[in-house]
Amino acid sequence: MSKPFKYIDIHGHVNFPDYNLDREAVIERANKAGVGMVTVGTDIETSSSAVELAASHENMWATVGIHPIDTHTQIDVGKNKSDFETLENLAKHTKVVAIGECGLDYFHLKNKHGSTEADREIALQKEVFEKHIVLAQKVGKPLMLHVRNGKLSGSVNKFGNAYEDALDLLKKYPDVKANFHFFAGIASDLKEILARGYSVSFTGVVTFTSDYDELIKMAPISQIMSETDCPFVSPLPYRGKRNEPAYVIETLKAIARIRGEDESIVARKLVQNAKNFFNLE
Repeated sequence: MSKPFKYIDIHGHVNFPDYNLDREAVIERANKAGVGMVTVGTDIETSSSAVELAASHENMWATVGIHPIDTHTQIDVGKNKSDFETLENLAKHTKVVAIGECGLDYFHLKNKHGSTEADREIALQKEVFEKHIVLAQKVGKPLMLHVRNGKLSGSVNKFGNAYEDALDLLKKYPDVKANFHFFAGIASDLKEILARGYSVSFTGVVTFTSDYDELIKMAPISQIMSETDCPFVSPLPYRGKRNEPAYVIETLKAIARIRGEDESIVARKLVQNAKNFFNLE
């Protein structure tokens, strides 16, 4: 059983090397601030370290998966099954609450040499993503999704719409729950995500840009969660510094302000959303 907490960071990476010098101090600051944490794996190594951390700390849980930009280096689909066997074994741990982060990332395809290489990369990403979906269904845990288009605004580029492609793959598995972490799509993407019963989460970016205001207002509070994606995208007033889970409080404040709702009520709802989604105890 976890201790009561007032806030939650549903997507952070305190397992990353960025915290090697002061990881316990960062976790302690989050605990003192009343922040629960979900520590996210992006490959086999960080998935393992996420589980180890979660197993040794209260109010911390883990996800295990392979980030889409790492698929070509982490997975040889069809030839080497050991990575997914490892993920499945990790996923059985009681502190593992989701599969991911996994999904589709078209942002880095601009660095590919020609459309043929990009097409192969997209095909590989889709194949590995679907293997994550199957694993989530098998172990009965939700998906932590990383979906990113070719432009930060979420607009479509020549590689297509990653959100549409992700939703198309998910159609075959209607019983699997999913959260679109660091949502950066457009209104039509959000409408489809919400209509399918999935959730979205927002980072500290919402504290220093109004680009997401209408999306935050559009989504029912029951389908929103809060995150840091630390060590990245620190919120105001911490921009320029390394991000950490305790700073999720600033994201919560921004969500409440944008929606015109009471901070304490929004905080309670976002915590409850996370408990429901991840089946936290």
